Amino acid sequence: MATRAVLAYSGGLDTSVAVRWMIEEMGTEVIAVAVDVGQGGDFETIRERALAAGAVEAVVVDARREFAEDYVAPALRANARYEGKYPLVSSLSRPVIVKHLVAAAREHRADAVAHGCTGKGNDQVRFEVSTAALAPDLDILAPVRGWGLTREESIEYAERHAIPVTVTKASPYSIDQNLWGRTIECGVLEDPWESPPEEVYETTTPTATGPCDLVIDFEQGVPVALDGRSLPLHELVDEVTRVVGSYGWGRIDMVENRRVGIKSREIYECPGSLALLMAHSDLEDLTMERDLAHEKARLEPRYAELVYDGLWFSPLKSALDAFVEESQRHVTGQVRLRCEMPGRCIVAGRRSPVGLYDYDLATYEAADSFRHQDAEGFVRLWGLGIRTWAARQGRKDEGGMPR
Repeated sequence: MATRAVLAYSGGLDTSVAVRWMIEEMGTEVIAVAVDVGQGGDFETIRERALAAGAVEAVVVDARREFAEDYVAPALRANARYEGKYPLVSSLSRPVIVKHLVAAAREHRADAVAHGCTGKGNDQVRFEVSTAALAPDLDILAPVRGWGLTREESIEYAERHAIPVTVTKASPYSIDQNLWGRTIECGVLEDPWESPPEEVYETTTPTATGPCDLVIDFEQGVPVALDGRSLPLHELVDEVTRVVGSYGWGRIDMVENRRVGIKSREIYECPGSLALLMAHSDLEDLTMERDLAHEKARLEPRYAELVYDGLWFSPLKSALDAFVEESQRHVTGQVRLRCEMPGRCIVAGRRSPVGLYDYDLATYEAADSFRHQDAEGFVRLWGLGIRTWAARQGRKDEGGMPR
């Protein structure tokens, strides 16, 4: 059994209880590591909570810029959405958290890393597979997976040991939040028939009073400016989230397929990520050559699956990153988003200095430069195979010639 472990500490119920549990039931010293990936909150309070629970050390890492540039940006360029909906909020943060867990384990001479994930969730896979990829020599501890406590029993355990947590029996929701969005689980949400109560939402509360436009500048697929202001990516995402969320747009209510084989009802708030994904995809339509665009669209679901399944640090993911990197060479330009009440965000315009839209070719007006006389021969050759098939093998009942 490990004698010292570095715990991925969120300050929530499970990880706070896990600190004390690992000390008392497993005889393991705990170093709590809280990684700031844009979830907000008072990290000094989180640090004090870990120490109050019994951690011998509590470390806070500001990884907001790193998370945005090294994890969010690649996923955005890949248009990564699991099952076509979920923009990988929690999935994206786990590899950067593991990276810092491993670094802390080396620094503090720990022989294990630990997480607070349950046995039926996806995050256990992400934490453990990422750790195996970066530090296969470290043990992995998963106290929540073994202790057998219900959520109510965990709350009672925290109360008995004077562990300061914010979750109560009256408000049982499990929240995970970062720069890219917010996830809400548990309580009444576990019934997929029940509508989510308004109280679960935080970043998509409608407060706007009139329409607005947002102009986002992209360079090689990465947002670099908002309304003419150059911003670091993590600040730009925050600002888009704030503005778009104020229109009540960006909510996802879905039943998704977890990696462990069960279906789960999930509620997400992702105004910033969904708006930026929409804008980026639209700019690709303007700037990306047809066959490249079609092939990228075919690979995007696979990319999202790899991230969702905890395979950020894998050979296939690295290979797909190389493809995405090349595909983004010319995805540069501006996209204008229009936000309106109630709950509406759309692409209202796009332009690029390297866009492949040619007005003279596309127009039906006097400026038309398309050589219409070339179309007859093109269409005849394009349909030659079908014409030959129809003449030789076409079926009578479909209007073809006899066999």
